Amino acid sequence: MEETKTVVFDLGAVLIDWNPQYLYKKIFAEEAKMEWFLEHICTSDWNEEQDAGRSFKTATDLLIQQHPEWEHEILAFWHRWEEMLAGPITGTVEILSTLRMAKRHQLLALTNWSAETFPIAQKKFDFLSWFDGIVMSGEEKTRKPFRDFYQIMLNRYSLKAEQCLFIDDNLRNIEGAAQLGIEGIHFTKPEELKAELVKRSILVG
Repeated sequence: MEETKTVVFDLGAVLIDWNPQYLYKKIFAEEAKMEWFLEHICTSDWNEEQDAGRSFKTATDLLIQQHPEWEHEILAFWHRWEEMLAGPITGTVEILSTLRMAKRHQLLALTNWSAETFPIAQKKFDFLSWFDGIVMSGEEKTRKPFRDFYQIMLNRYSLKAEQCLFIDDNLRNIEGAAQLGIEGIHFTKPEELKAELVKRSILVG
């Protein structure tokens, strides 16, 4: 592997603690009912279409037509989206800060995120301004793990795939990056990420 010149971070579940359950635990009295709703109504697949550029209004109207009995709960996903944000994942933000201060690597974010809700996160989390660039699926109308999304990043910043290191909590997205020759780290928790970056001499131990 060539020397790493660019470190690429996913955002949700790596730097930002986002989870629909934070909202829906307030709406459902029974956890089992909440889990069923998120598995069968406002599903990950449904939400990923917003990440890829579909408007929340279109997505919400479609779902309410299919499941009118869940209208109140479906509308909450859009209208109360901010309540799904618990806050920063402090340990990873500290890693990002250390890399930023060292100025040895270009720092990018590659995120599956709706263009409609991303401004909310930008207002809440100052560290989103630390990146040298952010490639966001909602703006590009494609998303991880599709090849064209990674290629947009490589082309825009004139990157060599072999000189990039990609950090993501979703193994599917790591595997997608690998198809283009981008090495990845499957994120689980900040302590393990820090240890891996020290082992690669990207961070000083």
